[in-house]
Amino acid sequence: MTLMTKFLGAAAVTALSAGAALAEPALIFDLGGKFDKSFNEAAFNGAQRWAEETGESFREIELQSEAQREQALRRFAEAGANPIVMAGFAFGDSLGQVAQDYPDTSFVIIDMVVDQPNVRSVVFNEHEGSYLVGMMAAQASETGTVSFIGGMDIPLIRKFACGYAQGAKAANPDINVIANMTGTTPAAWNDPVKGSELTKAQISQGSDVVFAAAGGTGVGVLQTAADEDILSIGVDSNQNYLHPGEVLTSMLKRVDNAVYDAFSDGPGMETGFQVMGVANGGVGYAMDENNADLVTDEMQAMVDEAAAKISSGELEVHDYMSDDSCPALSF
Repeated sequence: MTLMTKFLGAAAVTALSAGAALAEPALIFDLGGKFDKSFNEAAFNGAQRWAEETGESFREIELQSEAQREQALRRFAEAGANPIVMAGFAFGDSLGQVAQDYPDTSFVIIDMVVDQPNVRSVVFNEHEGSYLVGMMAAQASETGTVSFIGGMDIPLIRKFACGYAQGAKAANPDINVIANMTGTTPAAWNDPVKGSELTKAQISQGSDVVFAAAGGTGVGVLQTAADEDILSIGVDSNQNYLHPGEVLTSMLKRVDNAVYDAFSDGPGMETGFQVMGVANGGVGYAMDENNADLVTDEMQAMVDEAAAKISSGELEVHDYMSDDSCPALSF
């Protein structure tokens, strides 16, 4: 127990020890915290939905450092948690080591592919959803300049930015797209002050619509956009409610569904590679009472037509991660 406390802290000890005799599912959040109002919170919402519908419980842990990834996985597996779901690509290396040591445990990783027989790898076509909100951004812009703020500068986040730029230029070939990343370390996911600074810099360059794909950092982006009276676009979860009438839409990445499905399928689930995109409801855009007055019927019709073409295969959005290039944006 002393070693567990050293690695994970007292709160984690409680999470890992509770109900150890039962095969409860477990969820490990990525850095940035459970209530980041974005990626991690979407994962939590999926787990909560499962718990409310079934009356069952699950275990969870919020990591405080990179060093805790493998330790958390092993502790949950030793405690009998099954399945174990982890939110984030950064678990890839640790899971590759741990999964083979616990062949009777089902693991689910989101945003990364780990080739083990007891692992379900769930990835998303973020470029497709970003394309749709990019179209909306270009249509809503009055200055002819829109922008993007990413978290950590990695291919996955460039995938968001590239899709966004393609959509913006499809709606308006003359649109100017600015893109900045917050940093090159995991700290970039939880730096709302830097997000605010980047937003102000982009506004000074003419941006009047900003899309944030930056975890907790995005909270600062959306706040500053509202303060400066420009439009913003949320990500992963529906963030329209954060600043009603100021958030044009949110690019929905249904991490909640991935977690819900994993918990529902339970131990011994079908493993392998799963892709969630526009065609199967894995990504999309958010409409509700908070942004209804911002999105015209014409805007929505254009975006829905594009979504239908993506679903049918008639329209293919370039995936930055396929060749580390983007036809609509230079990094």
